Amino acid sequence: MNKAQSLNDEKSIYLQIAERIENDILRGIILEEEKVLSTNEFARMLAINPATAAKGINILVDQGILYKKRGIGMFVATGAKEMILNRRRGEFLESYVSNLLKEAERLGISKEEIIALIQKSDEI
Repeated sequence: MNKAQSLNDEKSIYLQIAERIENDILRGIILEEEKVLSTNEFARMLAINPATAAKGINILVDQGILYKKRGIGMFVATGAKEMILNRRRGEFLESYVSNLLKEAERLGISKEEIIALIQKSDEI
């Protein structure tokens, strides 16, 4: 895998690393209590500075998603998948659903009409 395939310019590299680890946890690629790549492995794989990789990993450590076993490496915490799901569901609600409902109200679209539109789009 090369840098161009795995990273983009839409957000900071360290945030992409944190998101990538989270996505791998959600997809079951990395399981709870399993070791994740080291900062040096991420740096080599993505051709980035190890400090950048460390910053992404540390975000997840601060959130309790990863933890360090001294001298061994970083591991996925028990309950990490549920923590990620809960946080992302909250972000989804705030970013998408709340904005959808506000815009629907401005346009005079009822909640029932929104539900019907969602069900109709499911048929497409």
